[in-house]
Parts: sequence; C-alpha cells; structure tokens
Amino acid sequence: MKYKLLVLDLDGTVTNSKKEITDHTRDVLIEAQKQGVKIVLASGRPTYGIVPIADKLELNKYESYILSYNGGEIIDWKTGEMMYQKMLDEDVIPYLYECSKKNNFAIITYDGKYVLTEHPDDEYVLKEAILNVMSPKKVDNFLKEIKLPIAKCLIVGEPNRLAELEKEMYHELKDKMGVFRSEPYFLELVPKGIDKAQSLSVLLDELGMTKDEMIAVGDGYNDLSMIKYAGLGVAMANAQDVVRENADYITLSNDEDGVAAVVEKFILNKAD
Repeated sequence: MKYKLLVLDLDGTVTNSKKEITDHTRDVLIEAQKQGVKIVLASGRPTYGIVPIADKLELNKYESYILSYNGGEIIDWKTGEMMYQKMLDEDVIPYLYECSKKNNFAIITYDGKYVLTEHPDDEYVLKEAILNVMSPKKVDNFLKEIKLPIAKCLIVGEPNRLAELEKEMYHELKDKMGVFRSEPYFLELVPKGIDKAQSLSVLLDELGMTKDEMIAVGDGYNDLSMIKYAGLGVAMANAQDVVRENADYITLSNDEDGVAAVVEKFILNKAD
C-alpha cells in the first residue's frame, strides 16, 4: 500500500518528553513531504499551540494540514483556508461552568495566545499554558468574559476526582457533546460528534483519498478513534494500554524517534 496521508498526534508522539521535536524526526518528516506525502498534525491543542510545530516541520511549504481542538477545526496550512469548523453549543456552557465550580476545578477556553480562566495559578492550567506556549489570562467571570462561539472548553484537575466528574458529565451530556480525557488531568469538552476520526473522514473526502491510504500515529485516549479508523493505526511504545491494544503496529517511544521509525519503514521504505 502506498500511503499518502500521515496523521500525527503531537504530545507524546511527535514531541519527546521535553516537548521538543528532534532534528532526526524533523528531517524525516520534511523528506516525506518532499516525496508528496501530506501531513496532518492532529491534536487537542488549540490552533495557536500547534503553529510552532507546524512551522518547524515546514507545513506551509507543502500541502499539509492542522487539525486542532481534537478535530473541531481543520486548516490547510499552505493556503490558510479554514476547511472545517464546528463550535460548542452555547446553551451548554453554563452547565460546564457549574460542574467545574461545584467540584473546585478550573475551567478554561482560548482566545488567541491566551488561556482564559478564573484560576491562572492552578497547576493544571499552567500545564496547559506551557504545553501550548500560551499565557494564562485571568477573567473575573468566565461566563461573562469569554467570546462566543468557542471551539472547546477544558476542565482540569486531580486525575482521580476528574475521572469521577467525567462519568457524571458524560452521562448527562452524551447526546449533546463530547466528553473525554486527553490526559488524566485534562477533561475535553467538545461539540457533539467531534473526534479525530470523524474530522479526518471529512478531510479524506475533500482530498479524494480513502482511509486505507492513511497512517495515524498516537499515544493517548483521544487518538484511539483515528488509530482504529486508519488503514495503518500506529501506537507509540509509550502509549496508553488501550491504544496499544487497538493498534496495527507499535513503534518506538517518543524519546526514541518513534514517528521517524514509522515513516522510514512504511513511507520512505528504508530497511530496518
């Protein structure tokens, strides 16, 4: 099979444990693009948080894409065209806010380079800000000061307690929106039907490709749908157990250039 589309999660996949892309992985991904392979950076991050990696991989020079907010937006990074966008139902946002308040968790959303929150010093808010190279910005009243519509909210907090809230909110909201954790301490709140696989199906239709021509590589819970959907679903060695169990192939870890190894084996056809 000649693979034409390479879909890559960022954190724990393209980036190593220092949140950096090694020179080797960068060089291999640029070589793949030179050979005509289209790359999709598919992440729960807001678009602003993906841009530095997109620029390092020179996506603007080739026909490659950013899929942000777990699939809420798809952007052609060469032309800047917004190819797909879906926003949260505004009516449900007060409920999300109340869930965060009653459980003493921070809720956040995004505005340009800022992470908007009532709790800018919260340790998990700071994790999200650092991860995306964004700045926390304090708002006095989340509901009054956010700019609608928004692509997603994130409730952050201690993993065990957050797991309990996830169950409660999923039961309440499963017919209205997506509720899932991308990390044990990050609870993603996105429009109904939004996940990486669903949005990738839209992109494949637009590009005239099939899922059999796609490789998807990831490590986390929110990568599971695209790994199961892709013609070749690849889990990192450092992936969550359920992700590895559902993958067609397990590559090296993110600290061992696992993405580069996949590209060399299945796209550049270099010997092991």
